[in-house]
Amino acid sequence: MPENHSLAPASGVPEDDDDLLEFLDGPEHHDEHEGASDLPPWRILIVDDDADVHKATELAMQGLRVEGVPLSFLHADSAAAARDMLSREPDLAVVLLDVVMESEDAGLQLVRFIRDELKLRAVRIVLRTGQPGYAPEIETVQSYDINDYKTKSELTRTRLYTVLTAAIRSYRQIRALESNRKGLELIVEASTELSRMHGINRFAEGVVTQLCALLGILPEGLVCAHMSGDERQPPRVIGAAGQYSSLINSPLSAVKVTRIREMLERCLQEKRSLYEDVTCLYFGLSDGRAMAAMVDVGRPLEELDQQLLRAFCSNIAVGFENVVLYGQLLDHAYNDQLLHLPNRTRFIEVLEQNLKAPEGVTLALIDLDDFAEINDAFGHRFGDQVLQAVVQRMSDQLGFNTSMARISSDAFGLLGPEALVNGDRIGALFVDPFMVAGERLQLSATTGLVRLTDSESIGSELLLDAQIALKRAKVQHRGSSQYFSSAMGVDARERFKLLKGLRASFEERRLFVVYQPQVDLATGRPIAAEALLRWRTAEGQFVPPDQFIPLAEQSGLIISIGDFVLRTSCHQVRRLIDQGHQDFRIAVNISLAQFRHPSFIDTLKAALADAGIRGSSLELEITESMAMEDIATVLRVLADIRETGASVAIDDFGTGFSSLSQLRQLQVERLKIDRAFVREAQHSSAGSTIAQMVVNLGCGLGMRVIAEGIETEEQRQQLLALGCHEGQGWLFAKPMLSDDLERWLSEPR
Repeated sequence: MPENHSLAPASGVPEDDDDLLEFLDGPEHHDEHEGASDLPPWRILIVDDDADVHKATELAMQGLRVEGVPLSFLHADSAAAARDMLSREPDLAVVLLDVVMESEDAGLQLVRFIRDELKLRAVRIVLRTGQPGYAPEIETVQSYDINDYKTKSELTRTRLYTVLTAAIRSYRQIRALESNRKGLELIVEASTELSRMHGINRFAEGVVTQLCALLGILPEGLVCAHMSGDERQPPRVIGAAGQYSSLINSPLSAVKVTRIREMLERCLQEKRSLYEDVTCLYFGLSDGRAMAAMVDVGRPLEELDQQLLRAFCSNIAVGFENVVLYGQLLDHAYNDQLLHLPNRTRFIEVLEQNLKAPEGVTLALIDLDDFAEINDAFGHRFGDQVLQAVVQRMSDQLGFNTSMARISSDAFGLLGPEALVNGDRIGALFVDPFMVAGERLQLSATTGLVRLTDSESIGSELLLDAQIALKRAKVQHRGSSQYFSSAMGVDARERFKLLKGLRASFEERRLFVVYQPQVDLATGRPIAAEALLRWRTAEGQFVPPDQFIPLAEQSGLIISIGDFVLRTSCHQVRRLIDQGHQDFRIAVNISLAQFRHPSFIDTLKAALADAGIRGSSLELEITESMAMEDIATVLRVLADIRETGASVAIDDFGTGFSSLSQLRQLQVERLKIDRAFVREAQHSSAGSTIAQMVVNLGCGLGMRVIAEGIETEEQRQQLLALGCHEGQGWLFAKPMLSDDLERWLSEPR
């Protein structure tokens, strides 16, 4: 059936219900916003292949307003014409669309075009048909945002006005939401952009730029602020763009345009944003600080713009707080807060700058002697005053030709001409006592010096060179100074390289334990073995223990390495017991760091328990110097060791200065004669006398005596003659791996 394009009532419909044509009989609609005629009209597109419908619709709505705004109509007589017009014409509020035109689904295809291809989400679509029984596809209504569907006979003048009013109000709300969304997106983008600006001036300039972008105007404006938090201090211009750029860092009074200056002053005084012909935004910040931004929009802002700017202000206020916080963090990152000096990080930057012209420039690292004791004795507050007094004297006597920094708690960096920065000048600073809190205090400082031309290091490596020289100076005597030399650097870096390799080798299990048998001197019967640590590098080279053991002790790595040797030795004892060597013991060297460690006894007990052996199968060797330190602590630890059943030997006996009374208190099981005395006993009467004294002392105190480093039968016989009980050395066996030890023990004697 052909569609009825007439706007006349269909058969059976009372004529007085169709007042679309008889619009003069219908009610007049007067809008309360009658004075809003200066706003652009609502644009409505009529799409219909019946020319009468176009005329009748426009005539029916003539003179009517929606929300106080008139209506403007555009016309298309086909779906194809409508496509072209929709592509060209922006800001259409409503499309009154005939369902059936060139084809039965031409209107529905146009709906798909509007929503899918043109992506027009705000425009409202009202479908109209002249056939009462014709309805659009349900899927289309479900899939697309269609505002209404009416038969043409239903659209009386009043009903058409009602439909258009509802559609236009919906369109207006959607456009407001879209504007809000776009505005919020701009705010988010602005916040993201501003977050990258850390300096207060750059941030303030960015605020002006982003604010103008949000309002769609050229960047023109300024930002002023009470930066101190004291409103009595005049505000200053901290950022500007356009014609105001030259005013940055000037007082607000430098703004010549009276109207703008007064508005900014009023904005800060009244603590609120002002939306007049010039827009001033107020940013309330913490600690009494405040910021005002001015942009010359040239017109009063609508409510929507004001809402967006309020959101913008909230975000930017947070951003401004972050910039201030960043400045504080930057200050803490590069400056010492107590002494108001550059810190180590900043000083390294200064060093690198001076390397561009190093001739005649010297670096000094000045370490106050015994400063920790001053803190402990008088308290940290007094210690702070000491530091301040030292800094004050250095500043007074060395002047502004040097760069000074606090490198650590009690160390200072000094950089300047060699005539000022040298050992004599620095030493002279500490000749006279310091007055601190009414007390006369005599201080000294040890100094490491580096002539920048004598070092190939850069940045922090220069400080390392100074640290190396400082350590050398402390070895000489405190209060002295020492210049760095390349030889010192090579030695220190070699030690560091060795330590780094040691750590890696320990983690990669390239450290291992070998065992050197100990025998009864008279019979040659194996009675024990000493566990010895070995290190083979990834390249297969062996590093001597006298090179890496001191490094391990200095670095603290000896604790982990010592635990490894202890546990490995206990498990080796377990294997030997399982093979029938019931009374065999293993001796393990214990470092001073292990001996003093709070968890040492717990570690010892855990190692014995994990291996399932008695303590009597283990002997711990400590050096004579360790045994004589802090006798009360040594006796307590030795008592704890005895509770486990393990025995104790004093290694390298005779190389220290033992007290007979202390030695008697220790009640250890074994004394070990150092290999140096074994060699000397063979070649000199003095060496033989010392060896004899050690043997006599051990026997007199009820100890067993063992000699190490026995390499010849002659040495064995001599030690036997002296009364020595046990021995170890290459005469009997070299250090060997666990499997070799087990084979060696199984061989007949």
